[in-house]
Amino acid sequence: MSDRRMIGVFAEEHDLLRAVKAFRARGHSIEDVFTPYFVHGLDKAMGLGRSRLPWVTFLLGLVGAGLKVYFEYWTTMIDWPINVGGKPWDSLPAFVPVTFEVMVLVAGVSTVLVFFALAKLIPGRKSKLVHPRVTDDRFVLVLDETDAAFDPEQVRRMLISFNAENVSEQIGEAA
Repeated sequence: MSDRRMIGVFAEEHDLLRAVKAFRARGHSIEDVFTPYFVHGLDKAMGLGRSRLPWVTFLLGLVGAGLKVYFEYWTTMIDWPINVGGKPWDSLPAFVPVTFEVMVLVAGVSTVLVFFALAKLIPGRKSKLVHPRVTDDRFVLVLDETDAAFDPEQVRRMLISFNAENVSEQIGEAA
């Protein structure tokens, strides 16, 4: 990621989608796209792959369930065996409801924590908006100026051809 970026502000989502597809086809580096709501097809237009977060959720849920079953076996068979009406100490059907609940709890909480860590959502962090109306009704495309072949004037003309309301160049810290 460089210190220079070109920012295009759009009023309509279809203009943004067309611009993203065109810039990707030309080989430009898209740093990010900001939208006030989910735009169908934007992930494919940006070339984003499927998230691996569901696999993280699945694996952490299995780990939580496995540790819970191990803990119940250990407490009922080894640490504190109590004979309750002659029932076996290692009765797996009795463990199923609580194990399921613990699995869902561990998977849910750990998914949120992993998401916060991957997205770098740190408490107290001040966010900077690339455009004041991006959370309201505007769509913003941020292009990273990665190489010397990036021609700002040509990119500006291209953004305007896709009905960009505002085109600006930002130099300095990341948005």
